[in-house]
Amino acid sequence: MNDWQPSTNLAMLQTRAKLFTALRHFFSQRQITEVDVPILGRSTVTDANIESISAVAFGDSVYLQTSPEYFMKRLLAAGSGDIYCLGKAFRDAEAGRRHNPEFTMLEWYRCDWDEHQLMGEVGELISQLYAAANALGLGRESPPLAIHKTSYTDCFEQVMGVNPHVAPLSDLQQLAVACSSDSWANESRANCLDLLFSQQVEPQLPKGLVLVYDYPACQSALAQVAINGDGHNVSRRFEAFLNGMELANGYFELRDPTEQQRRFDQDLKHRVEASRPAMPVDNKLLAALEQGLPSCAGVALGVDRLLMQLQGVDSITEVMPFSWERC
Repeated sequence: MNDWQPSTNLAMLQTRAKLFTALRHFFSQRQITEVDVPILGRSTVTDANIESISAVAFGDSVYLQTSPEYFMKRLLAAGSGDIYCLGKAFRDAEAGRRHNPEFTMLEWYRCDWDEHQLMGEVGELISQLYAAANALGLGRESPPLAIHKTSYTDCFEQVMGVNPHVAPLSDLQQLAVACSSDSWANESRANCLDLLFSQQVEPQLPKGLVLVYDYPACQSALAQVAINGDGHNVSRRFEAFLNGMELANGYFELRDPTEQQRRFDQDLKHRVEASRPAMPVDNKLLAALEQGLPSCAGVALGVDRLLMQLQGVDSITEVMPFSWERC
């Protein structure tokens, strides 16, 4: 057995290091400050679709952070200005060709920007990496990156034939059952949309970088909700897909502590309904929102997946020093 050896080869490790350098150079050029936040905290996310990894410190339950988001928002509320973090994040029950319980995340925030401005910067970052990939040894020479920007409504309606914002829940449940199994007959609107988008819409997205915005209001997470040009409530969030692979998730950030508390409570209700353990609410984040979060947009990007695309490999194992199977 050679399971003591790294998951990847030395050439990939050097390429990974070059990618980290290129990412830091991108933000240095824009005078965005790198921050180093804790990966261990007393609270964690309440999202019913994300499972945290717990540990014990000083006899108390603590959690490996699923992203640096909450700590970064506390820095923003303290007046940090534009910031980014390049580091580890952790999520339980996530392992496979595109997942590992420990992974590298790039997250950054732009004050006084909205989600559309941040989408533009995501496009600039990925385009620059693709343009420099051959010279930097990050990937194979390829044609210029195509960038597509589309609303959730347009791409969902084109594939599924229904408007995701106004379609009756019963119709979405029927589509989910046809897509998966009878167990979806009583699922929530948010879960049905998530299934249909991931299983039916994502595979139909064009090659290149696709930026999808104005998600359904029921999938707002930590984004603000607004009314779009068609009069529908939408969440001001976006996702980026690179050659069909989900790469990044961004928000025009929610700043209202009362609404944030309501969403935490709703998350905990959904966790109970799904027979999942309740997670402790991050009251320090709520206090930071009370103090005042500046108007900002933020995005989290999976660095390992980005390297997979730059290198043209199919498994996250091939770009990580040690995958979970080797730990």
